[in-house]
Amino acid sequence: MAEQDKAKGSGARGLKTRVKSARGRSTSSTRWLQRQLNDPFVAEARRLGYRSRAAFKLAEIDDKYHLLAPGARVLDLGAAPGGWSQIAALRIGAAREGGTRGAAGKVVAIDLLEFEFLPGIEILILDFLAPEAPEKLKAMLGGPADVVLSDMAPNTTGHKQTDHLRIVALVEAALDFACEVLAPGGSFVAKVWSGGTEGELLAAMKRDFETVRHFKPKSSRAESAEVYVVATGFRGTPA
Repeated sequence: MAEQDKAKGSGARGLKTRVKSARGRSTSSTRWLQRQLNDPFVAEARRLGYRSRAAFKLAEIDDKYHLLAPGARVLDLGAAPGGWSQIAALRIGAAREGGTRGAAGKVVAIDLLEFEFLPGIEILILDFLAPEAPEKLKAMLGGPADVVLSDMAPNTTGHKQTDHLRIVALVEAALDFACEVLAPGGSFVAKVWSGGTEGELLAAMKRDFETVRHFKPKSSRAESAEVYVVATGFRGTPA
């Protein structure tokens, strides 16, 4: 049950929602619900019809780095529930009848979790790490990708070193596949956690891309360890 908090002083009224504990609900669940109810990005995502608040993260990344050009081919790894795919489809023209500037673009999305149809997006329900996934994705793309996106993250264990190794492994797999399907000049974006692109992984990205940057969107919660690596200017696979 929720009640409205009133701000103190000068008659101002706050809009913060406090969630009372309920029987059967853990303290962590209560905190999560309160955070969701008071998150302006959650409310704005609902208003705009986005599947998740994560849509704003990709929008911020694209506003800064201009990755999603009209007519582009985009691959979205770990796409459910579809917030990133929605932003990509809108910006490349895939979600608009007739496309943008005469070029409709294509978004191919994959996740092991089922999610509902989205306009202008081809969806594959399959584990990205499944042996058959790469060839199916290549067939769906129908040509080289211009942008490969990965918002994938493993289930956390609470053990910092284990969680670090798990997300590094996911980013490595996404990077390897990106290097197989990207057109020269293409871009790769992946979620990492603090320290997630150190050492060999960062060196590999700098070898394969002209520029590698880290970026934390404003829509990413301040307490979250997530940060995004943005690699642009793919050099192409050596002959």
